[in-house]
Amino acid sequence: MRIWVDADACPVVIKEILFRAAERAMLPLVLVANKLLRHPPSRYIRALRVKSGFNVADNAIVRAMEAGDLVITADIPLAAEVVGKGGLALNPRGELYSKENIDELLAMRNFMTELRESGINTGGPATLNQKDRQAFANQLDRLLACACR
Repeated sequence: MRIWVDADACPVVIKEILFRAAERAMLPLVLVANKLLRHPPSRYIRALRVKSGFNVADNAIVRAMEAGDLVITADIPLAAEVVGKGGLALNPRGELYSKENIDELLAMRNFMTELRESGINTGGPATLNQKDRQAFANQLDRLLACACR
């Protein structure tokens, strides 16, 4: 298993959890972004810088990932591609995207996009809090425990 991170929008606190997890589990972690990212020196952690542009980082992740890999993203269309390719997708709040829930999540995302485009203020996501960070860390631990067996 490799861990891929849609790193442009990934919160720093989530990256820090991922850095520790990659070291602990001795799994490769790849941060994919269109800007230079700092990360701790590690034989398990690397950054992949891609060109700027719409979905460039997402497309790079989908091309490079393999079935069984884990992708960290809040981007539901990217998560749908990952799940369709046999990967696991986890958002920074600890929600695991799956074949069972991805269609519903995509439909809701598209509905909210339509509302925003029609001028309705739908608000943004709530600030990541301690409960979210804990949910992410717990779900990540469960996934890594299964992968390391």
